Amino acid sequence: MNKNRQDLLKQTAAAHRDNLRKNLQHRLEVARSRGDQDLVRQLEAEANYLR
Repeated sequence: MNKNRQDLLKQTAAAHRDNLRKNLQHRLEVARSRGDQDLVRQLEAEANYLR
């Protein structure tokens, strides 16, 4: 049972990282489309932090 719990935790963490990445990508696309270079730089810094 402990192995199943560890697998579930790994899957949950991976899903969370994927959701963060997708959300950040969307935010970057919106900032770029609006021409908000300050926000683009902040979001790129956030992306580098998450890597």
